[in-house]
Amino acid sequence: MTRAVARRPEPARDPVRTLLVGLLAGAVLGGAGGFAAGFFSSPGLSAGNQGGQAIISSRVGELRAVGRFTHADPADRLHYGSGVVRVYANRVQFEDDFAVGPGPKYHVYLVPQRGIDPDTRVEETMFVDLGPLAAFSGRQSYPLPVGVEVADYGSVVIWCEQFNSLISPAELNPG
Repeated sequence: MTRAVARRPEPARDPVRTLLVGLLAGAVLGGAGGFAAGFFSSPGLSAGNQGGQAIISSRVGELRAVGRFTHADPADRLHYGSGVVRVYANRVQFEDDFAVGPGPKYHVYLVPQRGIDPDTRVEETMFVDLGPLAAFSGRQSYPLPVGVEVADYGSVVIWCEQFNSLISPAELNPG
């Protein structure tokens, strides 16, 4: 004796719903991919000179101050810095051991205060913008504008202008 097995009918696929789910998934993945591609192809993330500001020179004048870049917030794994900075009468020079974590629109600032930390409102100080960071690591040099007195500044800071945040400070000590 054979038994008849009743089959459940397959639910009908709604073509409109399938299309909407596909479009939504495509929009989410495309948006995330587009954001990531735009962020990582940003000119600020390239390690090349962004404006001809950095100059490497062996004639830098009299040494006025020395500092060391530090990790401003150890809990923040993206924003870090290390290495020696020397300030001469006519320029600021990062040494071979200089390194910061990559990011967009980094600038080099001379800041009047010492003891800069993530809570310091650097953007409200009378800082001097020495220009865009030329590279995320290695020796580089930035000319000081005429009339800037090194003794009036307590720190050199790497600052992210795009996100208005501190990347790495270096407190200066007389050379």
